[in-house]
Amino acid sequence: MVVRPRRPPARTVPVRPGRKASGPGVRHTAAPPRRAARAGSPPPLTPVPPADADIAAEIDAITTLTAVPRPESGWEILGEDVLDAYLARTDAVLAQGSPRTARTVYTAMHGVGKDTLLAAFARAGFPTPDLVAEQAEPDPDFPTVAFPNPEEPGAMDLAFAKARETGPDLVIANDPDADRCAVAVKDGADWRMLRGDEVGALLAAHLVNREVHGTFAESIVSSSLLARIAEKAKLPYAETLTGFKWIARVEGLRYGYEEALGYCVDPDGVRDKDGITAALLVTELASQLKEEGRTLLDLLDDLAVEHGLHATDQLSVRVQDLSLIGDAMRRLREQPPAALAGLPVTRAEDLTRGTDTLPPTDGLRYTLDGARVIVRPSGTEPKLKCYLEVVIPVADHAGLPAARAKAADLLTALKRDLSTAAGI
Repeated sequence: MVVRPRRPPARTVPVRPGRKASGPGVRHTAAPPRRAARAGSPPPLTPVPPADADIAAEIDAITTLTAVPRPESGWEILGEDVLDAYLARTDAVLAQGSPRTARTVYTAMHGVGKDTLLAAFARAGFPTPDLVAEQAEPDPDFPTVAFPNPEEPGAMDLAFAKARETGPDLVIANDPDADRCAVAVKDGADWRMLRGDEVGALLAAHLVNREVHGTFAESIVSSSLLARIAEKAKLPYAETLTGFKWIARVEGLRYGYEEALGYCVDPDGVRDKDGITAALLVTELASQLKEEGRTLLDLLDDLAVEHGLHATDQLSVRVQDLSLIGDAMRRLREQPPAALAGLPVTRAEDLTRGTDTLPPTDGLRYTLDGARVIVRPSGTEPKLKCYLEVVIPVADHAGLPAARAKAADLLTALKRDLSTAAGI
C-alpha cells in the first residue's frame, strides 16, 4: 500500500504544469532527419532553480517539527493496482521474442527492490535470479555494508561470493530504493563491477541494434561515448546538467543515463532513472550475447574499436571543512592549469557563467587533447568531485590491451596533476 499526497496548491508546485521537456539545462545537437519518439509522460515535478532554493529556504525556516502543521486529509491511498500497472508496462522494455536465457545473481542491498524485480523477471520469462539472502529483505540498518551503495568498496562482496558459488552470467544490484542498477561481470578469474559509463554505453548500443527512434541524452559528467554512438546511428543527442531532473526534460527522450548507475530505458513508462527496467534490459542484452557465444565485455571491446576506447574515472575528495571545497574551486579559477597529464588544455570553461546551451552551475570543464575533466562540488555530500575521461583511438582488437594500459596511466596522471592544481 502506498500513500500519495494529493497535488498541492498551485503556489507550491515547483515546476509549472505543461512545461516543455526542454529548455535551460538541456543541450541538443541538431536532430538528423529521422522520426523522433513521442515525448511520452511529462517530466517529474523535480525542483530546479530557482524553485529548489525557495524550497530549501522554507525548510531552513522550520525551527521545530512540532510547529509544522499536520493535515488530517489531502492524500489518497494507492493499492496494488499501481504495481500491477508498472509490471504490465515492463513488457514494453523488452523486444518481442528476444532471448531470455541469462542467469543472474541479484542483491537488493537491504532495500525494497527484491519483490518487484523478481515479479518483473518472472513475467519476462528470465531464469529466477539467485538472491543474496543476507541483503534480500528491507533493513534500514543496512547491517552488511558500510554504506548501501553498490559503488562503495565492499558493498558487492556478498554478491560476488554468491556469484563464485553459482556461476551466473552477470550480477545485478539495486540500491535501496531500486532506482539505480549496478552490473558486474566475470572478468578473467573473478568478478568486477562495470562502471556506470560502461553500462550506459552497452544499453545504448543494444537500443541502437533494436533500431529505436528518439533522443539519447546524458549529463555532462557522463562519458562522451554516448554522443558517438548516437551520431553513428543518426539519432538526436542531448547533453544536460547533472541529474535526472534535467535529463527527464529532454524533448523526444528515448534513452537517458548518468554515470552514477542511473538509467532511463522506458521514458514513456518511467521518465526517470529506474533500476528494475534497466535490469531487465541489460539481462536481455546479456541473453542475446550469450546466444551468440559472447559477453558484455566482448561488446565493450567492439565499441572501443568502433568509437575509440573511452575510459572514465573519478577523483572524489571528502572534506570536514566545507571551505576547502570553495578554496579549491577558487584556486582553479584563478590559476587554471595549462596542461594536465602532459596533455595541453585546449579549452577551459567556468560553468558558473553558463554556456550557449547550459544554464549556470558551479563547475569547471577542461577540454584537453584526448581527454576531458569536469570539477564540481557534490550537491549531496561534503565532497569535491572530479570526473575524468580519456579517449584512445584503437585500430583493432589486438590494440586494446595497449590502449587500456595507456588510458590507465593517463587517468592516474590526471588525478595527480588535478590534485596538485586544486591543492587537494
